[in-house]
Formats: sequence, C-alpha cells, structure tokens
Amino acid sequence: MKIDFLLIGGGIAGLSLGYRLKKAGKSIRIFDLPLQNQSSSVAAGLFNPITGRKMVKTWKADELFPEIIPFYQELEKVTGKDFLTLQKIYRPFLSIEEQNEWMGHSADPGFTAYLDQIFTKSQAESLFDSFGGVLLKNSGWLQLPKFIDAMQGLMKEEIIFEEFEEQKLNSTIDGWSYENLNFTAIIYCNGLGAMNSEFFKFLPFAPVKGEILEVEQEFAPDYIVNRGVFRVSLGSNIHRVGSTYTKHDLDKGPTNEGKNEILDRLNGLVKEEVIKIKSHKSGIRPATRDRKPFLGKHPQAKSVYIFNGFGAKGVSLVPYFSKLMMSYLLENKPMESEVDIARYFNYI
Repeated sequence: MKIDFLLIGGGIAGLSLGYRLKKAGKSIRIFDLPLQNQSSSVAAGLFNPITGRKMVKTWKADELFPEIIPFYQELEKVTGKDFLTLQKIYRPFLSIEEQNEWMGHSADPGFTAYLDQIFTKSQAESLFDSFGGVLLKNSGWLQLPKFIDAMQGLMKEEIIFEEFEEQKLNSTIDGWSYENLNFTAIIYCNGLGAMNSEFFKFLPFAPVKGEILEVEQEFAPDYIVNRGVFRVSLGSNIHRVGSTYTKHDLDKGPTNEGKNEILDRLNGLVKEEVIKIKSHKSGIRPATRDRKPFLGKHPQAKSVYIFNGFGAKGVSLVPYFSKLMMSYLLENKPMESEVDIARYFNYI
C-alpha cells in the first residue's frame, strides 16, 4: 500500500495538518509518542489577539483569527468532543496614557474585530486595575490534552505509536520507504525533534521553556485576566496561571524560580492571596530565532517537508498555517516568504 504523506509528530501541528490532508482525500500516517508531546500537552492553549507589554495586535492577527474558531469548532463537531472555550480577555491599563491610546484604538477599524469594550474605571475590587482596561473578544483557549485525545481517537487508524527512527528511511524511485511503509512524502511536525533530523538541523530553532501553575484563588470572573501573566479560570476556584519564558535551564523541569516569578506577577495583577498551588508544570516550546514558523520543502531531498516552529502560539497559528501548508502541498501554491524555510537555505 502506498501512503501519500507520513507525518512525524502528533502534537497540535501534526494532528491538525493530518486532519486537513485526510479530509482532502489523502492517505496519511502519523508517527507519535505521546510522551514527546510535552509542549502541546502543557501549553495553556490561549489565543489572544492583543499581546505583549505594549499591547499590540499579534503578528498577522487579521489573517490568523478568522480561521481559529471555525477550525476548532469543526474539529469539535467531527470528534464529538468539547475542547474549545470562547472567552473574553480583560487587560488592565497601567497608565492614563495607555487608557487614552486605547480610546483612540476604539475608532480604528483595524481593531474592531477584537475590541469588546474599554473601561476607564476599575472593574473588580480584586484586581489592580485602577485605570480600567480593555475587554477583548474573538479570544479564548483550547484544552490541549482533550484536543489531542479527541484527534487521536478520530485518526486512530492513521497513528503509529512508535518512535520514528530517521536512519530507517530509504529513498525509492517515487518516494520513500520506512520498514513496511511506502509513501510519497514526509512532513516533520515533531517540534524540537526536528533539530535532530539530518534534513533540518540547519534551521535555527531557539527552544524556550515555559512554566505554568494551577492555583486555588477565590476571585473567579467570567473572563480571562491577562497582564504580566494570564489567569484562566478552570472552575471550582482553580485557575491556570503563567507563564515564564526562558532560554536557560531547559533540562531542569519546573523550578522554584519559575514558580516565584509567576506568583510575583500574579500578585501584581490580583489582590487576593493564593490559597493553594495545585500543580506546577513546564514544557519546552519549539520556538525559532525570528519567532516565525518553519514551513516548506527541503531544498535537495525530494518530497521532504517541514511544518514546525510554532512556539508558544501554536493554537493561534496552526489553523491558518495548516490551511496554507495544505495548499502548498496539494495545489503547489507558493509559500509565504515570512515562514518559508528558504529564508535559511544559505545556512545549509
């Protein structure tokens, strides 16, 4: 049997692209070891149109955000599982100047899709928001462990729960073989695992560790609070809070430094004390040097592709870019230059 696409990695990237290819009528197989999905399974899954200390629109927001909710809602429908939470995000202002700037944004058509309401006064006694804040829409979060379980159930016939060993690949006249499998093309969707590939070791991955807490705290509004840290309510006064962002100590797992950093930032956002820390986890994100994903075809190896490098914003990026990648693979449409790995061919 000849398979069209062999995907390496069953995190959010591999499962989403695999779904699109299967829906388009292509035969697929996905190599995956669940324990290697650490980045996807630990990530908060937030999709937020306004990010950063300067509160600016996230990169390519106007292309990305129209794809996010319809894509995950489609996957909820076909899997029969719920894993998408649509929820507004409240971001407090830090100054009158910031408040005035956002009052100006309220008249800007470029922000209409993301602005729900602007407040000039505090919205909760439990928050440090004396200058008010902005309530964002078209936002929410994805329960990534539930998403992965649901998608693995949907594609259980296509997933091979084994470690992929690249040295077992053999080139054939019309594609590749791997043990008893024959396939036309291979796509690396395995996050930082691609750093060890002979095909893609030239790409400048920049791994980043993120730590995240689940805490008990009484203040439980119906919106996500985000400034310095995000705080997502999980129910029963339990909240997910994070995250850190460090290029160091990648192999140490959760640290006291990371925990204290998150708690310090939370204390600057929410006035209430943390009653209890319920869990503390960490994951390594497959970030890239220029913070843009890696998409495209290897310049020499035939039919070897990569769909990778989504970093901390995979939930936001994957719906749009999996659609773009599918068009590239099946319709030979050109890849967007910002994400095309051709930008690094000089480093081979």
